[in-house]
This record gives sequence, structure tokens and C-alpha cells, in this order.
Amino acid sequence: MSDHTMILQGKVALITGASRRIGAEIARTLHNAGMNLCLHYRSSEKEAQQLADELLAKRQDSVVTLSLDLLHTAELAGLVDQACSHWGRLDALVNNASAFYPTPLKDVTEQDWDILLGSNLKAPLFLSQAAAPELTRRQGNIINIIDIHAERPRRNHVVYNIAKSGLLTLTKSLARELGPDVRVNGVAPGAILWPENEMDEQARKVILDKTALKQAGEPKDIANAVLFLLRDAPYITGHMLPVDGGRLLHI
Repeated sequence: MSDHTMILQGKVALITGASRRIGAEIARTLHNAGMNLCLHYRSSEKEAQQLADELLAKRQDSVVTLSLDLLHTAELAGLVDQACSHWGRLDALVNNASAFYPTPLKDVTEQDWDILLGSNLKAPLFLSQAAAPELTRRQGNIINIIDIHAERPRRNHVVYNIAKSGLLTLTKSLARELGPDVRVNGVAPGAILWPENEMDEQARKVILDKTALKQAGEPKDIANAVLFLLRDAPYITGHMLPVDGGRLLHI
């Protein structure tokens, strides 16, 4: 469309893990850009409904909530079908949902592997597989929320690092598989939101001292990067965009 502000008007995005934190901010930003949203959540029903109510107050019939444990692989195609059927289309899949916790090597269990790989890599793969035909029809997009630790492994998080590194490779692989019809990109947060119940003030200061900008980012920074890749970047695919204040520059 010639009018830049109308590019996403009436298009539909499915956002996983959309009820809280970065996912909720992505939802607000895409909704503000004119998109209709399918907000996926696992257990945060109250937060998901509050967010939906907030957005519906701004624009009627623009948001639906969908609940699913993404580790239930056999049900992922059904989630995509629900998203496609509500407005009769799907234009963007945002794979944001992510389990995150430390796994020192000596303590790693098979359950850790299943949970961390399942949410961060397996679910995005099979959601993308299910969404690919409709996204191809719509010349759509997949956006994966990766992590700067896909390239710079974080100590004591070996399984999470593997999962996010795999998600980066999945992003590049899908860009080749689904081009030229579907663009596939990733956004890699740095110090945006601190892990819940895991990090004291001194540990946070150490991380911020390693960023070029010497400050933490905000969820809005990630949401704006997602919006950029969806709306303003028609010639970008297979790319991971770090949003990290220059954290990756630190050796």
C-alpha cells in the first residue's frame, strides 16, 4: 500500500507467550499498528484476558485469546488453525514463548532438555510448519524471539543456549525454505527484562557495564524491532537483529 501507516491494517498475527512481559508489549505495538491479534498463553489466563480487554477497548473485534501448553506438539497445528479461522487469515507468526532457567552441566536432566528445547525450538518449528501454507498465501512473516546468547553462550545455561542457537539456525533455514513468499527473521534481546527471581543489583550492573550504551533496554525496544521487520523491511530475511545496547560488542 502507498500509505505506510496502512500496511498492517487488518492483518492478523499469532503471538505465543503474549500475556506478559515482552510478549504483551509486542501485542500492544502490533495492535497499535492496526493488526488483529491471536494472543496465545499457557497458564496466565488472567493476564491474557486483561491485555485482551485493554486492546479491545481501543478496537472492537480485534483480539482473541488462545490457551495451549506448547509442549503438546500434537496440538500445535490446531492452535494455528484456530488463529487462521477467526478472521479467515494469518499474516504473521511471532514465536515469543520461552522457558528460561539455569542448567549447570552437572545438573542437566532429560526433562530440562524437553522443556527448554520444547518451548524454544520444537514448538517454533512445528508452529511454523503448520502456519506455512497460510503465510505463503498471504506473503506473510515469521518472527522468532531469539537471544544474544544464541551466539555468546551464557554460563550455567547450557541447554537454553543450545535451544536459542537452534532457533537462530531454524530462522535461517526457514528463510530459505519459505522464500520468496514468506520472510523469516529473528530479534535477539540483550538486557531488556531481568530474569524473574534470579539476579541481584550487582549482577545487573556487571551486565550493563558490558553494553556499549551502559543501560538496560525496554520491552518496547523489542516490540519496535518486531514491527520494523514486519512493516518496514521487505528485503530482509534470514536475519537476527540484536537489540542489546551493543552487548555483543563486548569480548
